[in-house]
Amino acid sequence: MKPDHRFLKQPQRFWANVRIIGQEVGYSARGGNAVKVPQFEEVERAYKSIGLGVSHLGVSRDRLTPLGKALHSYFEYRAKSLNEFVEPRLMNAARAKQVFEGLLAGGRPKCPLPMNKQKGEKKAPAYLTGIVNMLIEANSGGMPCDYDPRQLTTVTRDKVPLRALARRIDGAFPSPVNPVAVWEIKEYYYTTTFGSRVADGVYESLLDGMELADVAEEERVAIRHYLIVDAHYTWWECGKSYLCRLLDMLNMGYVDEVLFGYEVVERLPAIVREWVAVAKRQK
Repeated sequence: MKPDHRFLKQPQRFWANVRIIGQEVGYSARGGNAVKVPQFEEVERAYKSIGLGVSHLGVSRDRLTPLGKALHSYFEYRAKSLNEFVEPRLMNAARAKQVFEGLLAGGRPKCPLPMNKQKGEKKAPAYLTGIVNMLIEANSGGMPCDYDPRQLTTVTRDKVPLRALARRIDGAFPSPVNPVAVWEIKEYYYTTTFGSRVADGVYESLLDGMELADVAEEERVAIRHYLIVDAHYTWWECGKSYLCRLLDMLNMGYVDEVLFGYEVVERLPAIVREWVAVAKRQK
């Protein structure tokens, strides 16, 4: 999923309101199975309860300020995107296994196909990582790719380092040194709750995005940044609020695209071909 360009240039005060409204109003109706659109009356009650005014948003749902209208449009877009596009594409372990085995049977991949970190009967291939790796290999035209960088992403100019990111990422094309693209993979097929480890993964990607945004602004070096996530139960049943935060991160410009579950199969081949074209131009 790409960002909606209506929201990419919003100021920080816009995102401050997005976060506070989410915190105070919630992300889905109590007991509901869908992401909701907060209404003005809910926001007004919530803001008043924590000592905030709402005149900057409007006086009623029919009399909103430009900021209030922009926020309402964003919440409508976010809810529609998650309810209608994202939720049907999030896979469980059985479906991910089927996709993984289908790709595996269709060729002889040489890329890494790592195992997950589970034990016992849950130990299996890391399905989403394997799917990503096989799709990249099949569409990269034989160009190199580091599927598991063991070093920090580094930006150099004339053999002089300009930036080194704070943490290692999950993959880099064609290399973690001056990459065209980097990505993080968050698959949680066997997780039974939305715990701190999953939440930390979201914030790690936000840190990566903020550092890459700084590289683009200060050094004029654009590195494409992707977040790839899956597991219907973890993200949809337990973590709708964090799915909302992923959409926020995307539209704040800290991720170029977020790929949700089966969207990897639909979208990644075209993305990889774009990387190849950029890498060839940079040679």
